[in-house]
Amino acid sequence: MQEKFKHRTKLDIRFVDIDAFGHVNNAHYLTYFEQARVRYFDDIMGWKYDWNRQGIILARAEINYRLPVHFRDDASILTHCSRIGSKSFDLEYMITKNDHGKEILLAEGKTVMVAFDYDAGSSIPVPEKWISSIKNFEYRTT
Repeated sequence: MQEKFKHRTKLDIRFVDIDAFGHVNNAHYLTYFEQARVRYFDDIMGWKYDWNRQGIILARAEINYRLPVHFRDDASILTHCSRIGSKSFDLEYMITKNDHGKEILLAEGKTVMVAFDYDAGSSIPVPEKWISSIKNFEYRTT
């Protein structure tokens, strides 16, 4: 399953993310997904534009917690675009940790993202430039 995930973001686990039970509080996982999502788009599309005009909004989020994430874990988030529709697309995530050379799944998730025009206050078709950049990244053979 991990073969389809070509993008990796090193997870920076902050001490403030840890709850009284000694692991990352569940509320922080969506922030981790957001960080990975921003890095994904920066890396594959070089998103350097006015986020106040056009961008994406989160329409839905799902998280499956498998194992706790701890403060000193060598963790990463893998990101993959699994669907592109006319106005939305799906991103899937896997949070993993390296444990003596073995990659262990800690959590997985999915978000539905909607292309959005903030000036107009409405959804827009996913721009063709985004679609081609995502497809070029996700389906390259090298």
